[in-house]
Amino acid sequence: MKTKRLLCLVHHRPDRSPGQRFRIEHFLPALQDNGWEIQYSNILNQKDDAVFYASGHYFGKFRIMIKSFFHRLRDLKQAKKADAVFIYREAFMLGSTFFEKRLSKMQVPIIFDFDDSIWLNDTSAGNQNLSWLKKPQKTAKICQYADCVFVGNEYLAEYARQFNEKVHVVPTVIDTDYHHPTKDKKQSSKLCIGWTGTQPTLKHFETIIPVLKILNERFPDKLCFRVIVNFPYHTDDIPLEVIQWDKTSEIETLQHFDIGIMPLPDNQWTRGKCGFKGLQYMALEIPTIMSPVGVNLEIISDGENGFLATDEAEWIEKISQLIESESLRREMGVAGRKAVLEKYSKQAWKDEYIHFFQKLIHNS
Repeated sequence: MKTKRLLCLVHHRPDRSPGQRFRIEHFLPALQDNGWEIQYSNILNQKDDAVFYASGHYFGKFRIMIKSFFHRLRDLKQAKKADAVFIYREAFMLGSTFFEKRLSKMQVPIIFDFDDSIWLNDTSAGNQNLSWLKKPQKTAKICQYADCVFVGNEYLAEYARQFNEKVHVVPTVIDTDYHHPTKDKKQSSKLCIGWTGTQPTLKHFETIIPVLKILNERFPDKLCFRVIVNFPYHTDDIPLEVIQWDKTSEIETLQHFDIGIMPLPDNQWTRGKCGFKGLQYMALEIPTIMSPVGVNLEIISDGENGFLATDEAEWIEKISQLIESESLRREMGVAGRKAVLEKYSKQAWKDEYIHFFQKLIHNS
């Protein structure tokens, strides 16, 4: 088997970004087993993170930009030796397509992958003052430069097809050997309603706080609330346990959830979401309630493998059903994992994912 070289252009180090982990990183071993040699090129290290996503620190951010620019220049040289280049979201964090354009002029196939509505402006809280540098409309240009585009759902595919005819819907999938329910889950006197996410999505969790407050009053001394996030967080509205996300303990901390929630507003940005939080819960047999937005409508069969809740009244009603029925929680949890295993697992998608890469270089 002839060795093929894949250059992966990403922003973050391995295990840092949920999107990278579940869009490309957990497929890398399978690619290697099929004759691919992987060069993983991230431009932000752990030290950069603390500066890049904080407010202010403009000199430090400028230094990171300069360092990253020269890093990508070196990647252009490496791309000449590659059989394919994989770009997750963008090659560089500014509004320029300088690197994608140059890569497109080389005799190397480009795979462009995204799992959010990145053609819209959704800048992190620490960089709001610099949002004018982003120019998210460059997404259209990158689609045009790519030989094929991977997207996480049909909503994103509709956008990408305006600029590239070779678009593949590849769901954000779960490694169900890693996300596996434990048989000896710790029992507690209180039911845990939980949410997990990153700093930018905390605003979505906050939309459900009024519901959780009502439930806490309706079921006194019966509930606890847990948030797993990569950022310090506090609210006085409900008694909330905040756990800092840690790769080494993420499954253990998720296992404490008795009910998993994924509230979302309905807008252009959230319609591009790929349901990842819900899929994590479901893979761990945690009964799951999601807003009926975007791909969530495909993932959840309401009342069978999870619940969909549109407004405050539905959220209260459906969470209450799960609080009051242990058998419903158990049955819905089992059905949720079954759905993930069949449609949204790495194991179910691995062969087709590898086939896309093989076909791309065969046709180039």
